[in-house]
Amino acid sequence: MTLAPEGRTEIDLAGGGCACCATDATDAAAPRAGAAPVEVSFGVVGMTCGNCVAHVTEELTAIGGVEAVEVELVGGGVSAVTVRSSTPVSDAAIAAAVEEAGYAVAER
Repeated sequence: MTLAPEGRTEIDLAGGGCACCATDATDAAAPRAGAAPVEVSFGVVGMTCGNCVAHVTEELTAIGGVEAVEVELVGGGVSAVTVRSSTPVSDAAIAAAVEEAGYAVAER
């Protein structure tokens, strides 16, 4: 994970295929009080359909403080995901949520 310009954090995530079978949501981190709103952007590899997007979105929105998740699906490629939250969300919480959906964090 790297800090990008304008306070955005970017991580690349890679999966081993379609994650349509993932169903469990986990609140992987508690929000920190008093922190400024943040936006985190990263890539997810392997999403191929709307169900894949729904599962990743479900896991990410289960994290405390997350207000919105936007996904630009690139079927069979790297899909851009942006998470907006009212409080900072840890890298570990994001990685755990995406892994719960069937994907993995890829180091840059």
